Amino acid sequence: MITYQIINTLPEFDVLAGSWNALLDVSASHVPFLRHEYLMAWWQTLGGGEWSHAEIQIILGTEDGRLIGIAPFFLSDDRQADGRLWFMGSIEVSDYLDLLVRPEDVNRFCEGLLEYLPISSLKSIGKLDLYNLLEDSPTIKAFTEAAMRTGWQTQDTILQHSPYIPLQGDFEMYLAAIDKKQRHEIRRKLRRLDMAGISYQWYTTIKEENLPGDIDTFLELMSFDQKKAVFLTPLMRTHMQNVMRCAFQADCLLLTFLEIEGKKVAGSLSFDYLDRLWLYNSGINPAYSDYSPGWIMLAELIRWACEHHYRELDFMRGDEEYKYRFGAQDRFVKRLLLSR
Repeated sequence: MITYQIINTLPEFDVLAGSWNALLDVSASHVPFLRHEYLMAWWQTLGGGEWSHAEIQIILGTEDGRLIGIAPFFLSDDRQADGRLWFMGSIEVSDYLDLLVRPEDVNRFCEGLLEYLPISSLKSIGKLDLYNLLEDSPTIKAFTEAAMRTGWQTQDTILQHSPYIPLQGDFEMYLAAIDKKQRHEIRRKLRRLDMAGISYQWYTTIKEENLPGDIDTFLELMSFDQKKAVFLTPLMRTHMQNVMRCAFQADCLLLTFLEIEGKKVAGSLSFDYLDRLWLYNSGINPAYSDYSPGWIMLAELIRWACEHHYRELDFMRGDEEYKYRFGAQDRFVKRLLLSR
């Protein structure tokens, strides 16, 4: 039988690092945004200032001394006056969120959790507002079925597109699998840069001493986009810097740039994790638009992923047209609201 426990202090959360990531390694949903160090970075700024008030309310499930599951919740009434539990990492800066639980334990962990909450210290909280669950997450089905047996109600809604490119084989095989017009366009743009008579290279941040400068350059490239410039408040910049540093320390940061004549003109921030590239953000200097730096950057990123035998390039949330022009297939993220 699973025993549930609430932890609600930062030191308690901090000390869980090893067991947290060990459970994530075998969880039904294994995404970089659930790693302990990422969520710790998120907590430092509450998502770059997205939240003004939050209280840690992480629920652990154990059985015979073994950690069965983690519900990484926090409590806030910032968005809804009634106050409710949300996933740590919610909402805007963490593309995928979920519980941490083994596939074989998902159903009983979810049902036990819904039975536990009304008799816990959180019994006055009547809603779980869970954003950014992948549509195939077993958590959605498990909570929906458990709710019918425990007096809760559920509502799940599609939030956003979250397209991806499956990768099999080399770059030429990838090109052969996409639309003919797009294939010719990619080759044309690559060829045009080759024939421009200028020096260029694809640069990846490898040395730690280069990281601070490369982070600053990447944020500058993001800022050329007016919407991203507004997004990058001082606190959001701190969050982005923290995330890139912790990803570098965890050896899952892929920070890449297209350099033209020694100047970084386009950059991409990806997580290199579980044989996938998770493309998180990008930036382009529009002064170099004649060379199509965004197209070149993405084509070279896909080429690199193919050469290193990655299974997938995940564009994550957003239905921007360019993703589909590069051959992306659709999937979705959902919101699951549970009420009692």
